[in-house]
Amino acid sequence: MAGSTVLTNGVQVCSLKRDTPQLIQQNVYAVVRFPFGAAEPSDRLGMHQVIQPDGYVVTAWDVDDRSGLIWPSKCGWGHLYAVIQWEAPTETSGQYTELRDQYARDPLGINAVIDTTATDHRAPTPGAQFFTKSHGIYVTPSTPLALRVRHNASGPLNLTLAEFKLAIHEAA
Repeated sequence: MAGSTVLTNGVQVCSLKRDTPQLIQQNVYAVVRFPFGAAEPSDRLGMHQVIQPDGYVVTAWDVDDRSGLIWPSKCGWGHLYAVIQWEAPTETSGQYTELRDQYARDPLGINAVIDTTATDHRAPTPGAQFFTKSHGIYVTPSTPLALRVRHNASGPLNLTLAEFKLAIHEAA
């Protein structure tokens, strides 16, 4: 950010949003993928970049699970937020009896640490499904975070909208 000042004191925030459908296969957790740059709501501190801290380069955000990673900018108390919206069951997807969502530390095993937290199991209601969630965890720059989702329909189902946010507070 040439010519501008980026403050590193106080709460540090990364806010991601996808408003294009992501097709989620049945019975397997999937990392929710997010666009980069001007398409994302806010990443002033570079926690969600095409060139990732370990040197990996994401070339196609909508097919690469790496585009779902937030790499915390500092150690601290991280407060995670998510918005998750699923399409209603269709003839193609079939009915489902359970939707799941969770936060994951190192969800791709980059550091061989895969750790999940705040897993919610939700029974569907008539029509589309709309959820929000929040959870607090300690975060570190070397361990990326992601939002993961799963369903048990008989075929693929679209996640129609998702948001994933991290706010890092100083921790004593």
